[in-house]
Amino acid sequence: MAQPTAWDTHPEPLPVASAPVPEYGTGSLADLLPTLAAGMGVPGMTAGITELAPADRNCVFLIDGLGWEQLRAHPAEAPFMTSLLASSRGGTGRPVTAGFPATTATSLASVGTGQVPGAHGLLGYTVRNPDTGALMNQLRWQPWTEPALWQPHPTVFRLAQDAGAHAAQVSSPTFETTPLTRVALSGGTFHGRLSGEDRMDLAARQLAGADRALVYTYYAEVDGAGHRYGVDSDEWRGRLSHVDGLVRRLAEQLPPRSALYVTADHGMVDVPFDEEHRLDFDEDWELRAGVALLGGEGRARHVYAVPGAAGDVLACWREVLGESFWIASRDEAVDAGWFGPRVDARVRDRIGDVVAAARDDVLIIASEREPNESAMVGNHGSMTPAEQFVPLLEVRS
Repeated sequence: MAQPTAWDTHPEPLPVASAPVPEYGTGSLADLLPTLAAGMGVPGMTAGITELAPADRNCVFLIDGLGWEQLRAHPAEAPFMTSLLASSRGGTGRPVTAGFPATTATSLASVGTGQVPGAHGLLGYTVRNPDTGALMNQLRWQPWTEPALWQPHPTVFRLAQDAGAHAAQVSSPTFETTPLTRVALSGGTFHGRLSGEDRMDLAARQLAGADRALVYTYYAEVDGAGHRYGVDSDEWRGRLSHVDGLVRRLAEQLPPRSALYVTADHGMVDVPFDEEHRLDFDEDWELRAGVALLGGEGRARHVYAVPGAAGDVLACWREVLGESFWIASRDEAVDAGWFGPRVDARVRDRIGDVVAAARDDVLIIASEREPNESAMVGNHGSMTPAEQFVPLLEVRS
């Protein structure tokens, strides 16, 4: 018989209702572009983040992996962005919530479509495709699935373009033809530039070239450093310092009647490398019992049960994971609003029979089937403040 672990000592599971649900409708990433587009007069758009004043020219700079808490903890590395936290330079700084799960594919789809996760359907790092029964990686888009069927909602960029505004994305050339870009960030024109400096300069020119403009640009390396080295490492601090200079560079080039919004897709937490904090699904017979597929990622798991075993899997996961995770059935997670106030019928079965969201600095790794992901220092996905809260910094000209 397996020896008891520290995970077995937690006496009571966390109530599903105690999970801090993202601020859908008033303060989430899904509300940002509709708010900006509404201020530009794009039909059908609603201003959910009501304190943002309209601007003719809007630019969103998304820094992958930069949480609100991490930014506030590193003022020396990010002096310019830190200055924006105190409503300086004609703008404001506040946190918004990423949405659940707090992961790149989900958040980019929320940003670009203006839809909550339950509507756009990119519900995590990996989810089960109900049509095939296999896991689909929504970041790498493997195995191939027709993008327009998987996510049919038009992007806000496309709606803005249809309304006569100039829409553009300025990012790495690598992303120009990816399915994720197609379903989440397409519409208008894509401009690939390798260096961050070139992206900032071109984004400013895209704003200046039109009376009404909606421009998006992106920087990935903060996230990469956090995953590999941790969110307080020298490498991570160096990436933060570099991107702070990019934000300043773009802000100083804003043409008149413009607003720049700096945000992120999720925050991050470092998880220690020991058995107390990293429970290995591939070596735990209790967690594997009755499970057909393990989806999601370490801090936000979709658990798909074999037919007839969903209730037993839910009870087992609640018992084993104790107080460290919020554990919900599919219906409980939907009813609690984890994926937003709306979950479309076409995406409901992509949600796990059981959904596990970490509260503490813990992970459910899978060392055999997910060796690369299981080795990451920094992780994200759940609803804790360190993962959910991302900056919304504003500079106006």
